[in-house]
Amino acid sequence: MQNKFTFHILGGDSRFRAAQSRLIFECGFHAELYADLLEIWAAPPRGGVILAGKDGIDTIEQALADAEIWVPIVVASKSPSVREVVETIRAGAFDYLELPLDSSQVKRVVHATHSEGAYVIEARRRKFAAEERIGRVSSRELEVLDCVSKGLRNESIARALNISRRTVEVHRANMLEKLKASSISEALQLRLEADWAIPATYSRKNRSKIVRSSKKLK
Repeated sequence: MQNKFTFHILGGDSRFRAAQSRLIFECGFHAELYADLLEIWAAPPRGGVILAGKDGIDTIEQALADAEIWVPIVVASKSPSVREVVETIRAGAFDYLELPLDSSQVKRVVHATHSEGAYVIEARRRKFAAEERIGRVSSRELEVLDCVSKGLRNESIARALNISRRTVEVHRANMLEKLKASSISEALQLRLEADWAIPATYSRKNRSKIVRSSKKLK
């Protein structure tokens, strides 16, 4: 049992969980069922993937991060729109499957997790850690950092924000102290990690489809 890839099926009604677990077992993998987040907190998974419905992906992501449960999240629903898929992947989901599931989808998730899951998990860790640190700075300090990311120097930032150059320098110094960053470059890296959305190594075939669909929605 310990050597089998596990799908942790979260939420939905009992019929949904039973149907997905039946297919997963038929494919030769293992399934664990959780009615809600409280149950998954009580027995946190440490491998495999979490299979959840489309509702509340942001809440699920944050709740799992708070509990230090670092497992890729796969979302499944019936007839999802292109916009739903794009927004869900941007919110941090590892993959989006269309119900009813079939064996090819299940096997694809297992393969993608083995090849790319570790990277995505590490990226999520860094994202939430960066968000926590970025959350320490004031809105004005964040504006200064965003101006720096655009290549503006202190004098240009002062004009853009209608403040003095000396005030810009104070904001920069305070920002670095709050972020515990040794340089502006490190602060900018934190900003980028906090804004991370689509996994950089997300399955090439599906990633290209999502990127093309995303462009159509703009």
